[in-house]
Amino acid sequence: MKEKKALRILFIILIIISNISLDQISKNIVRQKIEYNTQITVINKYLILTKVENSGAFLGLGDSIYRPIYKLLMILLPLIVLCYALYYLIKRDTLSISLIIGISFLTGGGLGNIYDRILYGSVTDFLYFDFVLFHTGIVNIADISVTIGLFLTIYGFYVNRKEFNIKKIE
Repeated sequence: MKEKKALRILFIILIIISNISLDQISKNIVRQKIEYNTQITVINKYLILTKVENSGAFLGLGDSIYRPIYKLLMILLPLIVLCYALYYLIKRDTLSISLIIGISFLTGGGLGNIYDRILYGSVTDFLYFDFVLFHTGIVNIADISVTIGLFLTIYGFYVNRKEFNIKKIE
């Protein structure tokens, strides 16, 4: 039983570290190789690389907040939530694989962006996607990890709704 738990924890840590690593490696390449606001078309108009610094949260929200409040809202509070998520992952051994992967992706992506906020005071964004029916703002790998994690977590809670006493909406 201890071996199974150790493998589960290793799996969680590997997912989180992989997400942080991919995010930080990609951001470092962008910081070194791409000038600010340069647009590099990768796939027609569907994928464009451009480097911007985001000192706020999602799509720049909160970028003009008073710095002590910024540190509380953009660094400390998310860090507390992500530490709880990691604690939750390790303590709850009955979670579905989709919940484990989802929460691990959320944690890894969130930590990648928090690392940037602590080290640089902003987050480097560089990916723009045009999916024809909708398009994204300029995002990074951590944002994609958080989005994937969010969808997997919602799916995992839906699949495990009986365990969490969530009623099915009909």
